[in-house]
Amino acid sequence: MSRVRFHNLIMQHGADILDSEGMNIEKKCIQHGTYSVYDHSLFVTSMCIRISRKLHIKVNDKAMIRGALLHDYFLYDWHEPTKANRIHGFTHPGIALRNAEKVFRLGKIEKNMIKRHMFPLTPVPPRYRESVILCIADKICATYETAGGFKKKLTKKIRRVDSNA
Repeated sequence: MSRVRFHNLIMQHGADILDSEGMNIEKKCIQHGTYSVYDHSLFVTSMCIRISRKLHIKVNDKAMIRGALLHDYFLYDWHEPTKANRIHGFTHPGIALRNAEKVFRLGKIEKNMIKRHMFPLTPVPPRYRESVILCIADKICATYETAGGFKKKLTKKIRRVDSNA
């Protein structure tokens, strides 16, 4: 499936989410490395589509796309040093779900996706195929985003050492 078709599918089911005030907030909040929460959410959504298509897993595209876009709808910068942010990994799925429910109509699949996407960090496993796919896609994307930042820092250090030698 091409990038254009991914984009069209995401826009078909998630344009209202992408145009929301909450997503504008997410554009300003860093998630991993230099990726904003907004960019991360789009990357994860694309990865969910890619995984479901590659493995020929029958999914509810609308629910999967909407749940993936909203999985990190917590609307704050978790890097700010506060007492609450120390346990962000455990608490943000519930916060994201509450925030999303205030603005959007969510079905049982979307709710489960948002609430359970941090499994196994949060102990209750996901219930639906779309939720399992999101768990996997989120970890793949987070690893890529984080490792990419480490790679850039390491490359800069190596260049500095080489230029000083």
